[in-house]
Amino acid sequence: MTKPEYHLLLCSSSRVLGEPKGGCQARGGAGLAQYLESEVADRGLPGVLVSNTGCLKLCDNGPVLVVYPGGHWYGPVNEAIIDSVLDGIEEGETSQEHLLP
Repeated sequence: MTKPEYHLLLCSSSRVLGEPKGGCQARGGAGLAQYLESEVADRGLPGVLVSNTGCLKLCDNGPVLVVYPGGHWYGPVNEAIIDSVLDGIEEGETSQEHLLP
């Protein structure tokens, strides 16, 4: 695998010992990770790597999605917001509407 152009990190709320709990998990973070992975594949975005993460410590804004290299944090995300973020990546732009302050 070559180094990805974009790295998308989606919070799954798991804690250090691996137990899933918290805001992102309670609001469907795991299902959104599957959706995000399938959308990246369906859109044919080979330079995009999706990672499911442990707690990102922004539970009140979850589920949280972080996009690097820009360091853009989004939340709370759902399928429509994920689509908007991926549209931005395809267009070489940043989806601004749901950025966390």
